[in-house]
Amino acid sequence: MKNKTVLVTGSNTGIGRVTAEEPARQGAHVWLGCRSKDKTLPVIDAITSAGGTATFLELDLADLESVKAAAKTFREKNETLDVLVNNAGLAGLRGTTKQGFEITFGTNHLGHFLLTKLLMPVIHAGDARIVNVSSASHYRAKKIDWDAVQKKTASVSGIPEYEVSKLANVLFTKELARGRAGNGITSVSLHPGVVASDAWRSMPWPVRPIIKLFMITNEEGAKTTLHCVTTPAADLENGAYYDKCKPKHPSKSSQDESLAAELWSRSEEWVAAFA
Repeated sequence: MKNKTVLVTGSNTGIGRVTAEEPARQGAHVWLGCRSKDKTLPVIDAITSAGGTATFLELDLADLESVKAAAKTFREKNETLDVLVNNAGLAGLRGTTKQGFEITFGTNHLGHFLLTKLLMPVIHAGDARIVNVSSASHYRAKKIDWDAVQKKTASVSGIPEYEVSKLANVLFTKELARGRAGNGITSVSLHPGVVASDAWRSMPWPVRPIIKLFMITNEEGAKTTLHCVTTPAADLENGAYYDKCKPKHPSKSSQDESLAAELWSRSEEWVAAFA
């Protein structure tokens, strides 16, 4: 990872923090795309204290205007990007994004879609890769309700919406690998495991502390992400879905090429004003 540039979203806590710290330890310059500078500075301090380099990038994935501004900030530094890790995510929250999309879908998929699209011109071909953190929850989503993703969260728990957003992550990856990302860029998605991270912070008490008893640590959960980030791109399977550091068959719905193409087309329409 020496001299490579890595951008990790949602990297001030959980598996995102581990995903940022390890490439920095290996010599990469890491950008931390997060909402709060105050909450991110301790991570940057930890990285620099260990001899690494890191930069804060203000990014709110639930606001497409913020995504546009973040991409502009990065591009103005005239750096090439070797690894983009679309890691940030939330589960169990109800509501809408600033632009009116269902909050989980808008954050977990649409914000990352726009960020990736805007950074594509500076992603360095060759050993470059786009890593999308999905979830095994995508197996339970059989389709995407195009009307529902443009409205306030319908379910009480927010979990069905989370499952749809994770299906979107895999479909997005597949479409990138079919040529949308361009030549020389490898795109993969992955299941990190059921991790006791801050992604579950919106789940109501006492559900949250109970479900966390059955989850793995952030360090364990980051293993597959780090495998996809640090393994030479030539040794990764373009478009694959990884679990426990190995390719695994994703859901049948996630392999639907027409669904992936429609998701891409609709996502482009939704972000057009900010692209």
